[in-house]
Amino acid sequence: MKIDSAKIEALRELLAAPHRKIVLVAHTNPDGDAIGASTAWRDVLAAMGHEVTMIVPNKYPYFLDWMPDIREVVIFRFAPERALEAIRGADIVFCLDFNSLSRLEALSDALAENTAARRVLIDHHLSPDGGFDLQFSYPQSSSTCFLLYCIIEQLCGTEVITRKMAEALYVGMMTDTGNFSFSFLTPALYRALAVLVEKGIDVAGIHNSVYNGYTEDRARLFGYAIHRKMNIIQEGTAAYMSLTEAEMRRYRFQQGDSEGFVNYPLTIKKMKMSAMFLGHHKFIRVSLRSRGDVDVNLFARKYFDGGGHKNAAGGKSYVSMDETIAHYIRSVEEFAREGGLDTPPLR
Repeated sequence: MKIDSAKIEALRELLAAPHRKIVLVAHTNPDGDAIGASTAWRDVLAAMGHEVTMIVPNKYPYFLDWMPDIREVVIFRFAPERALEAIRGADIVFCLDFNSLSRLEALSDALAENTAARRVLIDHHLSPDGGFDLQFSYPQSSSTCFLLYCIIEQLCGTEVITRKMAEALYVGMMTDTGNFSFSFLTPALYRALAVLVEKGIDVAGIHNSVYNGYTEDRARLFGYAIHRKMNIIQEGTAAYMSLTEAEMRRYRFQQGDSEGFVNYPLTIKKMKMSAMFLGHHKFIRVSLRSRGDVDVNLFARKYFDGGGHKNAAGGKSYVSMDETIAHYIRSVEEFAREGGLDTPPLR
């Protein structure tokens, strides 16, 4: 994937001055793509001689605990003063894997305190907000890690990518494509993967660490969600699951335990769209997935004040779980009447 050369030169100029204080921030509930991009980009910038701090709003999933240098990530919820000190002193702030400062939740107010820092967006979601001094916004990229790989390739050359960086980039590329099963699987992506493999990464080991590192409680929660909480509507073309705080506590829920649940209904032959509702103290987190031409980014924007990608999006609801589910069912019916579920038959 070709990156705008003028933007690459602007980035090169921004990083030309030595010993810049740089902060990398990623979105709330950071996933493999957010953490992979943060840790890989941190190493590139540190090799240039810059002082770099990685910050996320809350804890990353435990199945990423094995990743190199992940303990260097500052979690705002647990270390707010450390995060604030880094943000206040930053010369440059890189915003990785999100398109709006609202995705940072409580951290967004802290970021607003530093008005002097240059802000750079590196992201692959649709419709980014303004307010960035330099934007690398490429929705056609399968992941932020692939976009970052392309930036590194044009900025420095792939020879600067170490095995450790390659592992981090691979995690993001793998997790944001569902283990390379959807979302912009281009020849350029596979050429990038070949370069990462040539760096000596253990592909099977990385896959095992990410996808086979769950707890017994998570396995039982998954069984409960599928058996008791999965509901099929709209003549078998849409589905939803919900988990309340009480249900998650029953299975000793940890951050990341619901990863992938929303995708499972899409394994049903007729299914075109799936939703997952997770209850939190102040709101309900909405995750949406789809197949083919069903645009859940459009659905999320229209009905849940959210957004994302065509086949993967999300939002929030501030009413009860029952009201949220009723709203979803009505919205799916309206969406279907307007042709949102009218796609060629799935084979």
